[in-house]
Amino acid sequence: MKHVIIGAGPAGIVAAETIRKLDADATIVVVGDEPEPPYSRMAIPYLLTRSIGEQGTYLRKQDDHFRQVGIEVVVDRVASVNPGTRSLLLADGPGMQYDTLLVASGSTPILPPVPGIGGDRVTSCWTLEDARRIAAGIRPGSSVVLIGAGFIGCIILEALVSSGARLTVVEMGNRMVPRMLDETCGTLLEKWCNSNGITVMTGSQVEAVEDQGDSALVRISGGRSVEAQLVISAAGVRANAGFLEGAGVDLSDGAVVIDEYMCSSVSGIYAAGDVACGRDFSTGEYSVQAIQPTAVEHGRLAANNMVKHGSVTHQGSMVMNVLDTIGLISASYGQWDGVAGGDSATLEDRENYRYLQLQFEGDRLIGANTLGMTQHIGVLRGLVQGRFSLGAWKDRLKDNPLLIMEAYLAVTQGTG
Repeated sequence: MKHVIIGAGPAGIVAAETIRKLDADATIVVVGDEPEPPYSRMAIPYLLTRSIGEQGTYLRKQDDHFRQVGIEVVVDRVASVNPGTRSLLLADGPGMQYDTLLVASGSTPILPPVPGIGGDRVTSCWTLEDARRIAAGIRPGSSVVLIGAGFIGCIILEALVSSGARLTVVEMGNRMVPRMLDETCGTLLEKWCNSNGITVMTGSQVEAVEDQGDSALVRISGGRSVEAQLVISAAGVRANAGFLEGAGVDLSDGAVVIDEYMCSSVSGIYAAGDVACGRDFSTGEYSVQAIQPTAVEHGRLAANNMVKHGSVTHQGSMVMNVLDTIGLISASYGQWDGVAGGDSATLEDRENYRYLQLQFEGDRLIGANTLGMTQHIGVLRGLVQGRFSLGAWKDRLKDNPLLIMEAYLAVTQGTG
């Protein structure tokens, strides 16, 4: 059997290595479109802070790791896929046959439709090449404008601050990380950033970027402007699946729709990671869950089914995000924004940047937000993912949300 994997990120590499464990004789080829060894994008901020070197971003540290385990890594871009002949066409190389194909090609940054956004002083922060450009363009005291205060933007923010840059963040939403944190939590995070010397402009948009030679003038809604040596766009991503055009694969908002076996609508073609539209554990609905733990889980499950279709089913990915913003930890779990007819409980200590919000459906905990509170991260996930009936503990948690550990022990150990 020949298994071809498009994408050399965590989903693709975990899938390749899982296939090798399951089938010692299989031919495994990973196609990645970047010249570097397979690496983790999530490690790029640590590279920018110089906590690690480029090799520290590599998914496997040993130079000949893939050769030793019998996985061929090809540097090229997939131009098209032909399910009829079970083949794919490469941009620069020959065609390639496959028995099973895994699409783990990740996502691509979206640049906002702003005049001047394609200028020399604007970059994304998505690849190692981007990271090199950013590292070369910022110095202590440099003015940097960051477009977007979502999850990706806030990860980059940490690295930019540690570099000594003077940072301005422009976010369209009414709060920071609006897809992860509720209004109170996101607003507290904004206040924290402002208190640490970062200028955060929520409810704002960049309207133009004007190149001035050794800097750029960034025009912002409300008649404001900032002169910057570097502009970094973190305004979102889209699934990287354009090469599937004409292949008959069902897509949703550009991402590959997968079933419980990680298979697409076309037999033999599977998908994993940011390019896959899979089941959400909490809602049962299908969506893209663009976080590395989900990508790794997808890759492992897809690999099992590529070797033996139907061997492992996907029950849905638990959406959980943890973010460190200049030392303040925020987290979201499951349906943190609640459901119609549900109940909630909150605990606020705004002066000390501490916040806990719990969401209930019936007597089950279905989601939560936390800020500045890290002691029960695993317990909160366990309660949400376990779908436990809380019974009397629901009312106790509504009275005092800090009783999370006591509630967890009670419902998991059957002590009432």
